[in-house]
Amino acid sequence: MPERGGRRRANRLDQPRGVGPRWSFRLNDDTIGRWSERVARFFGTARFLVIQSIIVMVWIALNVAQLTRTIRWDPYPFILLNLAFSTQAAYAAPLILLAQNRQAYRDRVSLEEDRAQNARQVADMEYLAREIASIRLALGEVATRDFLRSELARLVEARAEDGPDEREQR
Repeated sequence: MPERGGRRRANRLDQPRGVGPRWSFRLNDDTIGRWSERVARFFGTARFLVIQSIIVMVWIALNVAQLTRTIRWDPYPFILLNLAFSTQAAYAAPLILLAQNRQAYRDRVSLEEDRAQNARQVADMEYLAREIASIRLALGEVATRDFLRSELARLVEARAEDGPDEREQR
């Protein structure tokens, strides 16, 4: 918006900047999603629990041991260990949620495909039901073997009733 003197303000706070920084940091959502699924899958294994338990036991053992003061980097309240667990939890929760969101998206896509396939199958069954009904109607008008036999039997009986004299007159 032009101000006095026809110059534009360079730093308008009510409008976003038109041009961003020269460098840009782009991340592929799919790559991050696959990575988060692998991490979330690993967090849910017994292997992770065993490794984490061993690390915690070694950490506590080294810090409780009274060998020298230089080895004890995290004395008894284990504040640094608590900070490590908090950091792990802070990263684990969003990664697990991201993996769950991706799974929910895949489930939603699969459900939509199943619904479309079910709709196609219903349409196919309705088409086949109509075809079978039309075939039944058409067969109702066609002479069947039993009908032909009964008609021939009736003609034979009618001829037998007419007698031989009528047949010679014709």
